Order: sequence, then C-alpha cells, then structure tokens
Amino acid sequence: MTETNIREQKGLDIAKRHDLIRVRDGFYKVHSQTTKREYNVVKMSGVWHCDCPDHLNRHTHCKHMHAVEFSLKFKEQVREITKTVIQPVTVSTCQFCKSDRIKLFGIRHNKSGDIQRFSCLDCHRTFSINLGFEKMKHDPKAVTSAMQLYFTGESLRGVQKFLRLQGVKVSHVTIYTWIKKYTGLMNQYLEKITPQVGDAWRADEIWVKIRGDMKYLFALMDDETRFWIAQEVADSKEKHDASTLFRKGKEVAQMKPKVIITDGLQSYHDAYKKEFWEIDRTKRTLHINHIHLKGDMNNNKMERMNGEIRDREKIVRGLKKKDSPLLKGYQLYHNYVRPHMALDGATPADKAGIEIQGDNKWITLIQNASKH
Repeated sequence: MTETNIREQKGLDIAKRHDLIRVRDGFYKVHSQTTKREYNVVKMSGVWHCDCPDHLNRHTHCKHMHAVEFSLKFKEQVREITKTVIQPVTVSTCQFCKSDRIKLFGIRHNKSGDIQRFSCLDCHRTFSINLGFEKMKHDPKAVTSAMQLYFTGESLRGVQKFLRLQGVKVSHVTIYTWIKKYTGLMNQYLEKITPQVGDAWRADEIWVKIRGDMKYLFALMDDETRFWIAQEVADSKEKHDASTLFRKGKEVAQMKPKVIITDGLQSYHDAYKKEFWEIDRTKRTLHINHIHLKGDMNNNKMERMNGEIRDREKIVRGLKKKDSPLLKGYQLYHNYVRPHMALDGATPADKAGIEIQGDNKWITLIQNASKH
C-alpha cells in the first residue's frame, strides 16, 4: 500500500469515527489520533489546507484533509438515502369503490375555477377531488398566490389589490383567514418530518414590535443548510431563558449539534450549560460565543435571516400578537418555498433532505397536509 493510500485509509477511519467538527463553511477541526490537540482544516480558494506537521512540512494531502472529504461524501450519501420527497397529490383510485380503473371525465366549471372530473370504469360513478380546498369559494391558485405575495413582502391590502386585477374579489380579512388556516395546517404536517441538518447551529435574537411593545424573536438556524430550526418570542433579551429554544431545536432535528454559535448574551451561555454541556469532553457541544461583525468569526448568516424578518415586519408595521401566523408562516416560507442564492437557488429544505415537488409548492404542501 502506498503512502497516499495509507493517508486515505486513516482519513476514512477518522471520518467513520466522527472525530471531526464542522465549525462553519470550509472550516473543520479534526482530532489528532496521537495527542489531545485538534488540527484546523480550512478551505481557501478551493484548496484544502491543514496546520498539521504532515501538511506543513511535506506539503502532502494529509489524513485530516482526507477525513473532511470523506465526511462530506458520507453526509451527501446519507441525505440522499434518507431524503423525504413530498409529491403533488394525484387521483389514482375511485373515491367510492377504490378501484384504480378511472379515467378523466371533463372539467367542472364554477365561479372559483375549473376542477378535473373523473369517471370510474367499475362502478360508473363520476367524482371530483379538490383536496385541501374543499368548500373554498376561490381557486387554489388564488389562495396560494395570496400566500406567496404575503410572505414575499406584500401587505394584506396589497395582496387584495393584486387579486382584484386577476378578477378575484376578496377582502383582506379573508386573505388573513387563508394564511392563518393553511399556515397552521402545513406546520402540523411538517413538524412530523425530521430535517437532515448539519452539526453546527447558530442562534441570534432580533427585536420586533407586538401590539406596540418591544419583544424579542429568538431564532435557531443550521449553519450548513440555513434551515430555520426553531423560534420563540420573549418579553426581554437578558432575562429570557433560551434553553427552551435549544430544547425545541433538539426535538425538531432529533439530535444535538457539535457546535453552537451565538453572541455573548448570558442567556445563551446559561442555556448551553443546561442543554448541551457534558462532563465527557468527547460528547460535549462546542460553544462559540465570541462572534463579531467582521472577520472570520462573524454571524453574517443569521444577520441575513434577521434582515429578512425585519423587512417583512416593517410592511405590517408590527405584529398584533405573539402567535401571529406571520412568524410561523415566514419560517415555513424560508425553509420550504423561498430559493436562496447562497444555496445555488435551492431551499434550505432541499439541502436538509426534504424535496417539495410540483410547480406550486404551496399546493403540494397543502394537499399533503390535508391528506395526512
């Protein structure tokens, strides 16, 4: 076996033992196999570098760099194997006799739009299915267009004006009812799906106005996929117990991170002690709480998400209550619908192993939520 193959094999062994920690994009800490120290593996200009003697003195592709590469491959393979695919709901059986011998039977026209009709070749009955939008006066595309416009930044009355241009007459109160109804329905369904998030999470807080009073929205995000894991609204910043946020994060992801990145707020330090600290160093989550605005330890990813929330909150001029559908709905929109430039046009859900198919992701989610 050549020296290069030996390094690759050792790197593979390190990756299998998970003896490395992802701190952020292109930065990993790999445990030494002979001492207690850790080596920093950093990607610069598309090339991996390590501060171990083997790489510094011999300029070789060391085992620590191989370990990082194998770890990245393992994660992609796991996400592909465990990927959750949410497909648009299709009609495959008769709703009366459950026969799969059905055919298209024209279109049913009404004021709310056109709905496909089906005919069963066994029981000879006809039927139509409007899953998720039963007894709705308006077309599903109008409802989902309203939700898309609202979460991309339009006010309720702005959405109302747009729909009127499309020939849909609806009040802003009805639009709010749609948003509240379907946000709750989709969240109940999506809470049962576990995202395949990474090992490093970020937490931050942003102030929001609720009924004219200043409150704080605490948010937890995965550094790798930008998946918004959990949120909660608090009355104060310094006195808030952030352990509830961390506990929610563990419940959603069904795991705990190897790294948690926060600012120096005492609430995060206390919550870290409650939820992540372990006597055993090998099992202990690393807490990085010395982030700053510039340099290599910034919190730009969370600041970008905070900017999204701030821009959306300005349009509505503050929230009316703590459990406003805007916050939960925007979390859903951020994770499952909104494409991110930093993720090459993918959504955080795509990167976390949850694929939403169909031209209209809102309809796909609503139909599946109603079905299940």
